[in-house]
Amino acid sequence: MRNIFIEELTKAAKKNKKIILVVNDLGYSVVENFAKLFPKQFFNAGVAEQNMMGLAAGLALDGNQVYVYSIGNFPTFRCAEQIRNDIDYHKLPVTIVNVGSGVSYGNLGYSHHSIQDYGLLRLFPNMLIASPGDLFETRECVKYLLKNPQPSYLRLAKGNNSTLEKKNKIITPGCWIKIDNKNNKTGNAILCTGNTLFIGKEMIKLKKYKNFSLFTLPIWGMKYKSLQKKYLKKMKHLITLEDHIEDGGFSSWIKESAKDQINKIKITSKYLDNKIIGKVGSERYLIGKYFNKI
Repeated sequence: MRNIFIEELTKAAKKNKKIILVVNDLGYSVVENFAKLFPKQFFNAGVAEQNMMGLAAGLALDGNQVYVYSIGNFPTFRCAEQIRNDIDYHKLPVTIVNVGSGVSYGNLGYSHHSIQDYGLLRLFPNMLIASPGDLFETRECVKYLLKNPQPSYLRLAKGNNSTLEKKNKIITPGCWIKIDNKNNKTGNAILCTGNTLFIGKEMIKLKKYKNFSLFTLPIWGMKYKSLQKKYLKKMKHLITLEDHIEDGGFSSWIKESAKDQINKIKITSKYLDNKIIGKVGSERYLIGKYFNKI
C-alpha cells in the first residue's frame, strides 16, 4: 500500500510543485526516490512530531498540498493538538499518512499499534478518513486526496498487497462499494473498512454467511454520517469489520449514523479486543488471537 501511495504522489509531484512530502526521520526504502527527484518538495522534520505537524500547517498556509508520512501513533496521538488546532480547524490541505494501521507492525509491540486512531481522528469535524482495504482502493483513495486537498487521514496497512476485482468502481466519500456479485435481497451484509477486507472476503465463503453480501467503505468521517441512512434503511442484519477497538471506532460511527433506525437493524461488530495487546507477532497472528468472535 505504501508503495502505491509514493507512486501516485511522485506522478502528481512531477506536475505540481506545490505537493510536499514531510517525514519524521523514517520511511527509508520507500521515500528516497521522491526525495531524490524533488529535493525542494521533501522535508525530514526529524523525531519531532509536534513540530512536524506545525511545519506541515505552515507549508499548507503558504499554498502547498502537504503529505505527512509516518508510522502508527507517531503522526496522530503525539501531535493531536496540532492536528486539531492547526490543520483541522483551519481546513488546511494536509494529509496525515499512517503506514501502520491496526496491528500491521505487530512484531514491534503496542507502541506501534494503531487501534485507537479512528477514535481520535473522527472527532475532528473537517477530517476525512481514507482507509483502503486493498491496492485498488489505495490508489483510488490517493487519487481522490490529490484532487480534493483538505484535512485528511490516509490509513494504510504495512504489508497488504491484495487486490479484489472492482472494475468501474468509483470511490466516493461516505458511499459503500459492493464487492461480491450476489443478487442478495436478504438485507444481510458485511461492511468492511481498511485492512479487514480480507477477513470479509474469507467470511462470505463460509456457509454461515452465505446469505450476506460484502461491502467496503474506504472513505468516511464525521461529515458523511447522514449519507449512511440510504444504505442502512435496506439492512436487516449488518456486520461491521475493523482492525480497531470497538469504542470510538468504525462500528461506533455506523451505530451513531443509524441512531434513528437502530431498532430496525441488527448491527453486529467484529473488532479488536480492548485489552492491552502485550504479545508480539505477525498481523495475522494478532488478529486471529484478539478479534472478537461472532
